[in-house]
Amino acid sequence: MPQRAVLFAGQGAQYVGMARQLVEQYPPARQFFDQASELLGVDLLSLCVEGPAERLDATDISQPAIFVASYAALCRLRDQEPQRLEGVVATAGLSLGEYTALVFAGALPFAEGLKLVIERGRAMQEAAEQVPSGMASLLGADRQQAEALIERVRANGRLWLANFLCPGNVVVSGELAALDALEGLIEREVDGVRFVRLAVAGAFHTELMEPARERLGRAIEAVDFQDASVPVYSNVDAAPHRNRNEFPELLLRQLTSPVLWEDAIRRMVADGVSEFVEIGPKRVLRGLLRRIDRKLRCENVEV
Repeated sequence: MPQRAVLFAGQGAQYVGMARQLVEQYPPARQFFDQASELLGVDLLSLCVEGPAERLDATDISQPAIFVASYAALCRLRDQEPQRLEGVVATAGLSLGEYTALVFAGALPFAEGLKLVIERGRAMQEAAEQVPSGMASLLGADRQQAEALIERVRANGRLWLANFLCPGNVVVSGELAALDALEGLIEREVDGVRFVRLAVAGAFHTELMEPARERLGRAIEAVDFQDASVPVYSNVDAAPHRNRNEFPELLLRQLTSPVLWEDAIRRMVADGVSEFVEIGPKRVLRGLLRRIDRKLRCENVEV
């Protein structure tokens, strides 16, 4: 039997209409949204299904929305198509998706994961509001080229490499003035690279998220993590982790550290994974996998 890994989507994949079909096909999903709505004080399912987009895209809403939708889709899969989860030996999630991966691996109960994600979203939203900032994908750029481009606009503001997603897709994150300068530079002088703004509220995975660490840290201290049933490949170091004592620090480091997604996928493959199951909206991770290695097979479970 092929060895499989389950992957969970991160922030930015949300869209208005998300979870509509999921709740219709799997009524138990509604209870997870109700649980989140009670904690958030808003109707989360309504925001997913009806929008408006600008509210759904806000960090404090999009993070629990994707987390709950992904978990509900996972439960539907376990109940209705358990064969698709046979042979799973590893899991990972892109940024926010790492929390869903921890729940999948039994390291974190859903209810505790939901509380953490809500605190994470609120803390990151607050940090983002302190400094006008954002993120953008540099499509067609490699790591060295992206670093060189950042150096050329550094005088305009702080800017970092934040996500290494796949060959030809490096994400930069930082102050809006620096992003604006980088966009202008690429449009004027750089052939073969496309600058694409991401639908996020701030400069995630950089030093600008440092203010969020204290608030998230307090929430994490209140959680009793368990050892993972399968290795969880971390965004921070691309390595597999199962020890309960490692997860709190990894989640805190993730706030201000680059996401090493391509490295994590390659590490999984080197460790024997040959097939993937993606749970989340828009098939984002499947697209990244194809850029990393077109031979890798990936099934998608939409939300």
